[in-house]
Amino acid sequence: MNIDTALVRELAEMLGETGLTEIEVEDNDRKIRVSRGGSVMAASAMHAPVAAPAPAAPAPAAAAPVAEAPADNADALKSPMVGTVYLAAEPSAPNFVKVGDKVSEGDTLLIVEAMKVMNPIAADKAGTIKAILVENAQPVEFDQPLVVIG
Repeated sequence: MNIDTALVRELAEMLGETGLTEIEVEDNDRKIRVSRGGSVMAASAMHAPVAAPAPAAPAPAAAAPVAEAPADNADALKSPMVGTVYLAAEPSAPNFVKVGDKVSEGDTLLIVEAMKVMNPIAADKAGTIKAILVENAQPVEFDQPLVVIG
């Protein structure tokens, strides 16, 4: 098996810079996971979704107000990847959504940056934003609740 050691090293550096405990990357038919504790895994995997092109990486901005999370975030929209969440397309732009906004299925709610690729995260259903569970420029883990749509 041919392992891209440069990519593994870059992922390991990203762990140190962000304070994350694990990072996983998929492209085409390979999957690489690096976690603190020395575990490195490369394996065949299903095809990952193609990331849409996005604007240049936004710089961290002032923290946006985070709504109080409901006790149960079971139906919250969750992060499909490890990365950094951005609530707006760029630092000077308004946030994509705020608590109380009505959204349609497919509307962009936020962006998760992973490996310098901006990945728009869209609403999985129509409704009203009940809670935003993350702050701008916050590192997020895979499957971490991001937004509650009611």
